[in-house]
Amino acid sequence: MFKRAEPHEYVAAWGARLALALFRALPLDRASALGGWILQTLGPRLPVHRTAVANLQLALPELAARHEAILQGMWNNLGRVLAEYAHLADIRIGPRETGGRIEVVGVEHLLAIRDSQKPAIFFSAHFGNWEVMSIVGMHHGIPLVQVYRAANNPLTEEILQELRKPVGGRHVPKGMQAARELLRALKRNECLAMMVDQKLNTGLAVPFFGHEAMTAPAIAELALRTGCPVVPIYGERVDGGAYFRVTIEAPIQLESTGNRERDTYNALLLINRKIEDRIRRDPGQWFWVHKRWKR
Repeated sequence: MFKRAEPHEYVAAWGARLALALFRALPLDRASALGGWILQTLGPRLPVHRTAVANLQLALPELAARHEAILQGMWNNLGRVLAEYAHLADIRIGPRETGGRIEVVGVEHLLAIRDSQKPAIFFSAHFGNWEVMSIVGMHHGIPLVQVYRAANNPLTEEILQELRKPVGGRHVPKGMQAARELLRALKRNECLAMMVDQKLNTGLAVPFFGHEAMTAPAIAELALRTGCPVVPIYGERVDGGAYFRVTIEAPIQLESTGNRERDTYNALLLINRKIEDRIRRDPGQWFWVHKRWKR
């Protein structure tokens, strides 16, 4: 892996390691606050900030008076997420009085899926701290097979995999090989976790905030093919600090009429609306810098 890296990728990886060492040396709350302050200060000066501004104007024009505050909140949240990677092993379920960091809402849905010993596909978005959802799954006996986009820098990818070890579960990078591995996992009655809020150029054009967005069809195709339910799950930041609430909603059985193309589109439309509804509740916690829509 190291042989494939370019010189600038070594520099980026070492920079990441130094930053993580700094955050790890600090207590979780101070590390999270520092990460939030750094990106809230630097983020608006980065070129990708223009993408975030354009996305927000497109998706939520009715909140124009709040756009600046929403984007400040987004950068603060992203900075905190990055800093919290150094402390994933310290983020546990339970009340604050006993050192817990994660409150769980809808745990009955999680336990019902576990006890059924049947597969399900959990879906979510880059909202709040998305890594804490896996902590909840592992805590309740559901080791998830997680689909993710590998980092472009192979050295950074190696660092991320190291950091995710406390979360547990199995991580499968996106791609053709992933589709086969995910299908095999469902046939073994394992549960999948998929982030479904990013653009896929080869996906289907499905409305998201009222505008067509290229949406990855894999979650709908897998669920319709196997008959397993899809389950909305969200990890949101609470009180602006390093405390979280993970909400699991009731499983959804996708409608199968025999028209696979139409069924896939309708399933993705439903899923996009679920994600959209969650983002509308607290838009400052979503990843607005991604190029979600065509221009």
